[in-house]
Amino acid sequence: KGQTRITKRGRKKLRALLFRVCMILVAKNSAFKALHTYYTQRSDNPLKKMQSLIALCNKLIRILFAIGKKQFEFSEEKMLKDIPYMAVSENVKIAG
Repeated sequence: KGQTRITKRGRKKLRALLFRVCMILVAKNSAFKALHTYYTQRSDNPLKKMQSLIALCNKLIRILFAIGKKQFEFSEEKMLKDIPYMAVSENVKIAG
């Protein structure tokens, strides 16, 4: 009771493809790597590694939908500004 679980709802092949893409993004992309680190190491409600990857899969599908619908270019800064901690660390990097 009260614990979140990863469900196996939705298209099986699409979920598998998204998961494989997220694994590569966490390894190679600095923004996704920073988000994964934040999700797994935050002080309040840290996620397990698999939960973090699934959260990143959800974020990726939203990004892809926005890119397709509104014809935006992907911006790491725009993606990270939603999280207050990440926005502060980006401002420190820019100022420093």
